[in-house]
Amino acid sequence: MKGFIDFIKKQGVVGLAVGFILGGAVSKLVAAVVEDIINPLLGLLLGSVQGLNEAFFQIGTAKIMWGHFINTIVDFLIIALVVYFGVRLLRLDKKEENK
Repeated sequence: MKGFIDFIKKQGVVGLAVGFILGGAVSKLVAAVVEDIINPLLGLLLGSVQGLNEAFFQIGTAKIMWGHFINTIVDFLIIALVVYFGVRLLRLDKKEENK
């Protein structure tokens, strides 16, 4: 058991696990902000009463869900910005020098 605990401490498995858990939480938070706040506002601006996620146009029998696509792009950009500024804020972008 001691070898396993040493492995976890050396390899930073706990930090990695915490990162995954926080990443999932941030992803849910950002998805909620985009879905509940940004989408309805963009939908109003772009003329889609149901919200941006429901905006589409039709070509023949194909339904092009352009609103959902824009929603996914906005979601990705916000998550990318949160990760970028989180890394910068925690100074994880600087390489540690061995002393």
